[in-house]
Amino acid sequence: MTKQELITQIKKKKSFLCIGLDTDIKKIPTHLLELEDPIFEFNKQIIDATKEFCVAYKPNIAFYESMGQSGWNSLQKSLDYIPKDIFTIADAKRGDIGNTSSMYARAFFENMNFDSVTVAPYMGSDSVTPFLEFKDKWAIVLALTSNKGGLDFQKIEGETGKQLFKQVLETSKEWGTDENMMYVVGATRAEELLEIRAIVPNYFLLVPGVGAQGGKLKDVAKYGLNKDCGLLVNSSRGIIYAGNDVDFTEKAKIEAQKLQQEMAVILSEAGI
Repeated sequence: MTKQELITQIKKKKSFLCIGLDTDIKKIPTHLLELEDPIFEFNKQIIDATKEFCVAYKPNIAFYESMGQSGWNSLQKSLDYIPKDIFTIADAKRGDIGNTSSMYARAFFENMNFDSVTVAPYMGSDSVTPFLEFKDKWAIVLALTSNKGGLDFQKIEGETGKQLFKQVLETSKEWGTDENMMYVVGATRAEELLEIRAIVPNYFLLVPGVGAQGGKLKDVAKYGLNKDCGLLVNSSRGIIYAGNDVDFTEKAKIEAQKLQQEMAVILSEAGI
């Protein structure tokens, strides 16, 4: 999917909502466990209930690969079921030396046909540039994460006094463009989006942490919105596990619609 196609969907749906398909066999409603593929059936019903309110789905790959071959099969079926006009993110956090990253890129872009992959930049350009060689595909680079342990390294200041996450942004933006790279920025540190926007004003930001992790949508929009919106705000648990009984899809739909309606107001006020 191209950047313009993504922007078009945001304007059409009046939404910049990304839904995380972090599907855990231990958390899905028990009545689904009787089915042949409960993971896919859960995802299918969540997609049916929420697709009109979101512009992206983000399966967390660990939840699927932990189940072996059956998990990969469920993931592929889920990916194939997502409407083609919705952006897809393989939340895999891959990143290795060049020839290995090339294999990761082929796996998710050629074999599975995701639109994007989250990538860890710790090994430098070798770990990211192989993902940028595919037409209309995206590398989503980890910059500033919302987990507590993210502070162990991301804010260390180098000899120049610049924090590591800022150095990651400034260096990596030279590897690609705002047409094939995005950045992960945690919602629980929304005020720091101002500094991030100063470095990467035109790039899309994937923002996890809204909802269950405590991030506030209004704060994310206040500091992170750009002229094209430039945000994909992710909610996982707050939507897909809003209910745990036979009515789980209805509750997921309510939560997704609630966020979409907030986003519609934000976009309208911004003239987008």
